[in-house]
Amino acid sequence: MTLDRTSPSARRTELLEAAYAYVLANGLSDMSLRPLAAAVGSSPRVLLFLFGSKDGLIRELLARARAEELALLDRLGEPVGLAAAAERLWEWASDPGHRPLLRLWTEAYARSLVEPDGAWAGFAKATVDDWLAVLAACEPGADEADLTLTLAVLRGAILDLVATGDEERTGAAVRLHLDRLARM
Repeated sequence: MTLDRTSPSARRTELLEAAYAYVLANGLSDMSLRPLAAAVGSSPRVLLFLFGSKDGLIRELLARARAEELALLDRLGEPVGLAAAAERLWEWASDPGHRPLLRLWTEAYARSLVEPDGAWAGFAKATVDDWLAVLAACEPGADEADLTLTLAVLRGAILDLVATGDEERTGAAVRLHLDRLARM
């Protein structure tokens, strides 16, 4: 009998959510199944059965993180203007409550660049495409270079914020860019 992973069981969903909370707190790239299983009240054998492999679990965790990111982006996908969309994105990103997700995103983004195959495959490109699409929807007809620059400023500020925790400096840089966008 083959497990149908397309319609998850309640236990699989419960373990995925618990594992997601675990990786938000502990990171993903050095994740070991034994400590994870112990933390989520399961066993490595059950996790492997439910997710197929460690890579399968990592892919599911990345998909879960991306779903959270996409939920934010979906709320912005209306024509509010590029500056307003970037301001909303920065408000969300600079909220200290979102640091665990941003650390996980940063880890997955970087890992997908150095390990382009396997569980991390395509994560960085997919998130770039997602964010550019939302920014474009917020400013129909915007120049692609303006969209890319705005994304680069936001991503750079997010990386800097995650690395340093300096909200004042990174926020000032984002606001400087937003002021320039508003004058265009």
